[in-house]
Amino acid sequence: MHILFLTQIIPYPPDAGPKVKTWQVLRYLADLGHQITLVSFMRVEEEPYRDMLRQVCTTLHTVPIHRSRIADIGYWLRSQWTRRPFLIERDDSKQMGSLIQNIVATESVDFIHADQLTMAQFALPPHTSGNPGHKPQNWPALIFDAHNAVWTILDRMVENMPWFIRPVVAIESRRVKDYEGMLLKEFDHTLAVTEIDNQALRQTLAGKKELLKSIEGKITVVPIAVNTAQLQPVQRQPASKNILTLGTLHYPPNADGIRWFLNEVFPLVREKVPDATLTIIGKKPPQDFLQAAIQNPGAIQVMGYVPELEPYMEKAAIMVVPVRAGGGMRVRILEAFSRAMPVVTTTIGLEGIDALADRDVMVKDSEKDFADAVIELLCSEERQSQLAANGRRFVVEHYDWRVVLGKMENVYQRIHRSRA
Repeated sequence: MHILFLTQIIPYPPDAGPKVKTWQVLRYLADLGHQITLVSFMRVEEEPYRDMLRQVCTTLHTVPIHRSRIADIGYWLRSQWTRRPFLIERDDSKQMGSLIQNIVATESVDFIHADQLTMAQFALPPHTSGNPGHKPQNWPALIFDAHNAVWTILDRMVENMPWFIRPVVAIESRRVKDYEGMLLKEFDHTLAVTEIDNQALRQTLAGKKELLKSIEGKITVVPIAVNTAQLQPVQRQPASKNILTLGTLHYPPNADGIRWFLNEVFPLVREKVPDATLTIIGKKPPQDFLQAAIQNPGAIQVMGYVPELEPYMEKAAIMVVPVRAGGGMRVRILEAFSRAMPVVTTTIGLEGIDALADRDVMVKDSEKDFADAVIELLCSEERQSQLAANGRRFVVEHYDWRVVLGKMENVYQRIHRSRA
């Protein structure tokens, strides 16, 4: 099959959750022998990764992208006029749209696989968005790969935002919810990463019985997968009191959770374990994180982006994944399991991952409970080893890419046969 695969970002290197997910999907499809034409937005600094991408795709097309806060204000203002989500307006591109339409018109494409919400607009035929039943018969089959039910992320973020921003985010949440509902109707199939996201996507059509009936059998849960053969256990430093946390720090839910841990939980840990230290890793750390490191030399270290995580994992006793808002799955938890890192997270952090609390991972939500779990692990290497071994075994059995992604291939084959 010839698959036209659309990505919002270049999925290499696989150093963030969305990239990990997309990279494993591309590798799996390529290993099965499918012809993949990859079309993606690309930043100037990502040009060196072209050769790596050609390992998983037959053809590569890119569209340059430039982002700025000033431009984002313009996109937001335009979204108030069009009533489309800001995220859709921001990533709308005539160049991208024309490129994809030209490929469909000149090549024999069996499927368009739209990776993430904002790329779905380019998979739809021109002038059909929001008008079910107007897709040309010769248009390729459409797969919407929903990394998250995005409207739920925005909905949760409202609770933790200043009062004057809440109405703006609430409006965006409603618009995204409506847009995701439209995509469920227009696409031949949708891939959700968790059952929670599956149900949240269905909620976009709540109260519309006929539409809900029309999408029955058109959503499949395919969890995010990791390469457990490649991500081998690290040898952690004995007697370490270092706590590691990481994430893309310009992504608001990641920054919010780590800020909560930094300000509310870590001081409680230091009361009982005075020599405990915290290492924060992630691209574009907020200014208050950097200021905290300056004010607490030796106790808090903010590294920004690092090309290799292993040295930091080896120095750490545990990893914390403090999440208070978000959707989908936390790939960093799966990767920590694969690396045999003991993990403490929240209920929201573990959503979509069927690990067992207290056996594979520690799950706590209040500041005190989270701190107590961290303290317990820092003071017990035996408990660390138990969690590390259980987490590793769990991820190998349930979330390795070769175990998980067969569900996605079944979707492709079923749709292909129905269109033959």
